[in-house]
Amino acid sequence: MDLNWRKSTYSAEGGGNCVEIAPVPHGTAVRDSKNPTGPRLDFPATAWRVFLTDLPG
Repeated sequence: MDLNWRKSTYSAEGGGNCVEIAPVPHGTAVRDSKNPTGPRLDFPATAWRVFLTDLPG
């Protein structure tokens, strides 16, 4: 399955230490941008919304 991965526009400020996200059925996938062929984490949509809501603003 080809996914549409994207990085935050803030990733340039982190010295290359960033993650990428992609929509998947029923949620969001997350991977290390330095290891795109490595493992990924899949989060259900409800868990991803809770994560985003709890991020400091």
